[in-house]
Amino acid sequence: MYERLHHTIQTVVRIAIVLAVTTIAHATASQAQPSNAIKLGFSIPLSGGLASNGRAILASYQMWQDDINAKGGLLGRKVELVYYDDQSNPTLVSGIYAKLLDIDKIDLVIASYGTNMTLPVMPIVVPKNMVVMSLFSLAINEEFKYPHYFSMFPVGPDGLREISRGFFEIAKEQEPKLQTVAIVGADSDFAKKATDGAHDNATEMGFRIVYERSYPPNTVDFTPILRAIVSTNPDFVYVASYPPDSVGIVRAASEIGLKAKLFGGAMVGLQYGALKTQLGALLNNIVVHDFYVPEPTLQFPGIEEFLKRYQTKVVGAGMDPLGYFVPPFAYANLQVLGQAAEAVGSLDHRKLSAHLKTHSFSTIVGDIKYGPNGEWAKPRVLHVQFQGVRGNDIEQFKKPGTQTIVYPKHLASGALRFPYSQ
Repeated sequence: MYERLHHTIQTVVRIAIVLAVTTIAHATASQAQPSNAIKLGFSIPLSGGLASNGRAILASYQMWQDDINAKGGLLGRKVELVYYDDQSNPTLVSGIYAKLLDIDKIDLVIASYGTNMTLPVMPIVVPKNMVVMSLFSLAINEEFKYPHYFSMFPVGPDGLREISRGFFEIAKEQEPKLQTVAIVGADSDFAKKATDGAHDNATEMGFRIVYERSYPPNTVDFTPILRAIVSTNPDFVYVASYPPDSVGIVRAASEIGLKAKLFGGAMVGLQYGALKTQLGALLNNIVVHDFYVPEPTLQFPGIEEFLKRYQTKVVGAGMDPLGYFVPPFAYANLQVLGQAAEAVGSLDHRKLSAHLKTHSFSTIVGDIKYGPNGEWAKPRVLHVQFQGVRGNDIEQFKKPGTQTIVYPKHLASGALRFPYSQ
């Protein structure tokens, strides 16, 4: 019995030694032959309040990765995505990008999603003199004036005002004349910038501001805010909010019976499929900013194919089932970066930056050219009104008519239904 036990122990030890030697050999071979992949790094909100959009963005990036690698890679090298969940928390972003740059040694940088999450990226990337591509970040470079910053956000060089300008242009055209406005937004970077621009547009177009307040980001009950707005009797109401707030504000407006003639603004979240189906008919007559909806006046080569692939990919995955708002622009962001790298034939960031500043790029969201501050040279902000929404069926939002483009005029797919409270 002892001999059998001794033999068994020896056998186990020999196997362990073989496994250890094999592991060391594999590790040595791996070190001797490092991956030749191009590392594209970013943080992304895969949990927290922005998770639905974050997961949709990641799906879009992965689609581009699959497409570029199927063609032989970028500059003849496979592309590897290196990313971490920032939990929709701006305080985690700086540490993530420090790790991406100093430990993971990424080759190319994509900022996280949105204004609030991109601001903390900049102080980490700027000292590295690397090109940074941002996604749906409002007027970031107003503060940094960084020469290697490029924004995938169709608000143009004056985004602070442009994101709300169409809303106020619509108000200006109505009869009888609208005279007074209420402006409200979250106390966060994006909303403060949007409401500052709304203030400027209201003043320049001759509207009298009767209510102008911000609310804490952790606000849950919006009824007191809407009642305070109603007490000032504004002709129309402009709101700048992030997804959870947008839902709360729409519900509160319905509950108190808001009588404004025009209602909406930069209400992020109302563009998401999950929130559209959640709110249903409560959306009717609200006007919000947007960048792509399936209306006949807005067609770009490749976008319908992309959306079909995206919608198939994300079934049951807990992310935006429509993918109109951000996913095409996330994919286009990497199209631009890839085209620039192929054009200059390297990953030299100064060469990439120089090419991005001087050339136009063909993408699934149209041709893109950048202005001196890294924003789109020409804005393309849509203002869309929800019309004829019935029930909670998502299929209605895939058809023209429920999200009618009412601004700008050359892209309008229908007329404004006025007033909002009718």
